[in-house]
Amino acid sequence: MSSQGDAVVAAASNEGPGAVRRTRSVPAKLARSWLLVPATKPEVFSDADRSAADGIILDIEDAVDPSRKPQARDAVVEWLSSGGEAWVRVNDASSEFWGEDLAALRDAPGLQGVMLAKTETPRQVEDTFRNLRNSFPVIALVESAVGIESATDIARADGAFRLAFGSGDFRRDTGMSADKEAMAYPRAKLVVASRCGNLPGPIDGPTVGSSHPVLREQSATTVSMGMTGKLCLDVEQVPVINEVISPTPTDVAWANGFLADFEARGCVIRDGSDLPRLGRARKIAELADAFNVSAPAT
Repeated sequence: MSSQGDAVVAAASNEGPGAVRRTRSVPAKLARSWLLVPATKPEVFSDADRSAADGIILDIEDAVDPSRKPQARDAVVEWLSSGGEAWVRVNDASSEFWGEDLAALRDAPGLQGVMLAKTETPRQVEDTFRNLRNSFPVIALVESAVGIESATDIARADGAFRLAFGSGDFRRDTGMSADKEAMAYPRAKLVVASRCGNLPGPIDGPTVGSSHPVLREQSATTVSMGMTGKLCLDVEQVPVINEVISPTPTDVAWANGFLADFEARGCVIRDGSDLPRLGRARKIAELADAFNVSAPAT
């Protein structure tokens, strides 16, 4: 697979030479906030690009009426060919638009990877990856009961980079509610599947609405379930998602203290609790470095 999925994302606007660039320092494998941007609104691409979102996804699938898909696709390709960089949500592999999406995007200089809508089989991921000349990572968006039950195989597919939860379409497919108890199984399934496929943690579905307390609560559920990213629908949601999914300064202080003590005693394991704590401390330290979170000042 291309290393582009792990590369530092240096996002650019298409406002010509001298435009201010929003540099993204968070690798895609760790990205917390993934901002979905309708491809029918190219006038907001650059604003989204300058946001604090860890990842930008230009959407030519659900956000676009079938009659407008060619026009929206052209707008995305033009922006990606004019200095902009982003991921793109493409139409599902069974649709008439899928092949045209990939053919148009694979030569776009700013393409970072694709999100494949309505993924239900590993073959769909592999075909997408091959049609992109094995050069771009694929985020498999799982949105149905069939997809959830196939998640482990999807996570092991050639080209799979991360799994994502299309929670709204999943609820429509199954009739399940949005309650965290009802959504616990599909979330857990994606987390376990990601681990089995040796992928980064999955990306949770978006929160609909403008209530920050609700967004904060749902983002906390994302973290508690072991998911490490979340789709968002508005730039105003980005700071909340980034904060909640990041380790807290207190977490960082604990991790730094544990690692310092571990090294001071010669990296000797004392009992069965040390290895799990060591793994957690190292993960927190990695995330703190990626997200620029510091321990509280003493």
